[in-house]
Parts: sequence; structure tokens; C-alpha cells
Amino acid sequence: MTGYVAKRQPKHCGPAGWNSILEPQSAPVELTANTSADFVVIGAGFAGMAAARRLVQLMPNSRIVVLEAGRFAEGASGRNSGFMIDLPHELTSEDYAGEGDDKKIIRLNRKAIEFVGDAVRDYDISADFFDRAGKVNGAASQAAIRHNINYAAHLRFLGEASQMLDAQQMKEMTGSRHYLGGLYTAGTVMLQPAGLMRGIAGGLKRDGVQLFENSGVIKFSPNKIGWDVKTKNAVVSTPKVILTVNGHLASFGLERGRLMQLFLFANMTPKLDAEALKLLGGHSRWGITPSDPMGTTMRKIDELQGGNRIITRTCAVVRSCMTTRKGDLARAKEVMRRKFDRRFPQLAGLEMEHSWAGHLCLSLNGVSVTREIDKGVFSGCVQNGLGTTRGTLTGIAAAEMAAGTRSEISDHFGNEHRPKCLLPEPFFSFGANSVLRYREWKAGND
Repeated sequence: MTGYVAKRQPKHCGPAGWNSILEPQSAPVELTANTSADFVVIGAGFAGMAAARRLVQLMPNSRIVVLEAGRFAEGASGRNSGFMIDLPHELTSEDYAGEGDDKKIIRLNRKAIEFVGDAVRDYDISADFFDRAGKVNGAASQAAIRHNINYAAHLRFLGEASQMLDAQQMKEMTGSRHYLGGLYTAGTVMLQPAGLMRGIAGGLKRDGVQLFENSGVIKFSPNKIGWDVKTKNAVVSTPKVILTVNGHLASFGLERGRLMQLFLFANMTPKLDAEALKLLGGHSRWGITPSDPMGTTMRKIDELQGGNRIITRTCAVVRSCMTTRKGDLARAKEVMRRKFDRRFPQLAGLEMEHSWAGHLCLSLNGVSVTREIDKGVFSGCVQNGLGTTRGTLTGIAAAEMAAGTRSEISDHFGNEHRPKCLLPEPFFSFGANSVLRYREWKAGND
């Protein structure tokens, strides 16, 4: 074995909106000199930060290095919708209801939420970045109302509470007459994900973890004690490597032909002034996921989270090269503009301040890649579009495996099957994008 070489580094389309609306970060600390560590974590998103924190808990006297290819919260952790969801949220279904052991999944998801909640407390992170407000599945069609009814029945079967909202209640919450109804569930946490990630990074530094930005790993190869992890400027020698790079696992030659590389797109308004807020009405904060998983996600945030703004997120495209094509974002921006104007005619024509793409990774059978993939190399990757919760769990699991300990979390993810093979390219991408475009059309007003 000569090692694992990264054939590409992460490449992003548009700004990471959540990060852009916060105060500028301090200058990055880059890895510039050779060093050694007991553990090297590659990737500083939700999985990487969770892995580092779990290692601090399990091995408090160990030397831990985290290597991030860009800046904190400029990757997927600054490009998501900011929901940390506890209940079943199967994106390939019509109404999110899963087909597996949903009670176990709920229990694990809540462990992830409490793990992050403990970090918020321990690191004195603003509660506005971790808002236990719940969320609403919004319905703008009769088909979506039926999805909510079916999902509520599934939740009752699981012993989970929910509350149906009518059109007037949705109007009072959002200021929009677009929605016919909604289904409220209380367990979701609404994040300012970039603020949260920055806060966790600061806490880990105080715990003694060494975090390096702009230090993408280009190769890791065997040495006498384990592995040499090489960046453009330096090498870290370590007996244990933890890969928390989500879909970029394939960049290192791992699970090729088994991972779906998906992009979702988002728009963010500028700060809404007093006149716009008066026209809008509604609550200062709310979050809506669509009742149809291929519909449109909406968030309203306030000044304590980065300004009074509305975020729209929709449109999906598969790109096996792990980067968007010219025109993908332009098309998505036009679709999102129409969807925003339809929901908020009182603000129609408002120019968006930020537009971006976010990279997701899924497997056909909904499994992660969380296991020891080589001697001393552990993976906590493939989050199936649920990065804040699932990424936290796979990061915890990979850290526990590397530290030689076990829990329900590591047992669950360590026992998952391998991702199923995809059709060869270009057949898979053509078929997948055709299905996505059809489901986007079918979702209609939702």
C-alpha cells in the first residue's frame, strides 16, 4: 500500500451564506511545519468537530490535530438549512417516514442533539446559534396535506407528538398566505450553523486541540508508526487517522462508484429593513421544511443570528465530479426567485444578497461509511443529506472506534452494510437527474 492520494480538493459554488453574515473570522492558522499527533482528523465539518470533541472526552491527554481544507464553516457546515432534526427524515420517501428501526434512529438523533447541546453549554456558545424551537412541515397543496397526515400517523405509531396547523396559523407564523397548513414537531433545533461551528472550533482550541485551516490533505501514506498525513506545506505523523470528509471519501479512492454526489442550492435575502419587516409580518424566527422532501425549505432568522433575513433552499442536481456545472446555480436562482415571490408577494422582486450550492453525499441504501477502512484509518462519512445530525453521529462513532471504545452509536454505524453500487456513468447521473427534475416538478407549490 502506497497510501491514499486525494485526486481533488473541495470546490465550492457561491459564498457560504451562514458564514458570510457573521463578523469576519480571525486570520487562519495553517499547518506550516512537520509535527506528530496521536490522532489526525481530516475535515472540520459537523463530523470532524464531533470526532475531535469525542476524542477529547475519551482520551483527554492525547494530541489531536484537525486539518481543514478551507476556512471553518465555509464548507457544507456553512451551506445547509440549519436544521438539526430528531425525527425520521428520509429524503427518498414521500413524507420522510423511514422503513427501518425509527425508534432507534430517533434515540440516536437525540443523542447527537444533546452532544452538541453540551458543547454549546461547555464552550459558552450563544443559544441563538442553537435554538430548540422545533420546525414545521409546510404544506401548500392537498397532496402535501395528505403527506402531513400520513407522517403524523406514523409519528403517533412511534409515540411521538405533533401538532397540525391550519392556514391562518401558518400565515400568523410566516406572514405568507401560501401555505394551506403545516405539521409542527418540537424536537428539531434550528441552528446558525456557521456560528455554532466557529464556537465549537474555539472550544476545541481551549481544550488543547490543534486546528489548522487552509490545510487540505493531499495524501496519507504508511510509515513505521502508522501514517504520514501530508498537506501542501507539511506532514503530520500519527498512528490513527479519522476521515470526516463526507462525499470526498471518493476523492481518496474509497467507495468509488457507490456514493451519490448531490448539490442543493440556496438564496439569502439582504437584511430586511423596518418597512420590509412590517410588510412581511409573522414571527421573528421560524423554520419550514417542505412536506414533500423535494419541495422548498424556508427559514426566517433575526438580528441575533445574522440579521433579519429569509433563506430559501431547493433544487437538486447530481454531479459525480463533486462540483457544480456552469449554469446550475443560475437555474436554481431563477427557480428560487419564483418560489420566494410566490410565498411573499409583498416582497416580490427583492434582490438576494447571497446564493450558493451545498454538497451532500448519499448512498442508495441509506448507509454511511463508518468503520476502520485500513489499519489505523477510520471513516465517519456519508451523511445522506442529514449532515448536522448524522454527521455528528458518524463523527462520534469514528472517534470511538479509533479510541477503542464502544457505544450504541458506534455499534449502530459500525454494523451498517456497505453502500450499494451505482450504475456506471454517465447512465447513473442522467437517470438520477431525470428523477430529481421530475420530483421537483411533482412537488409543485411545495
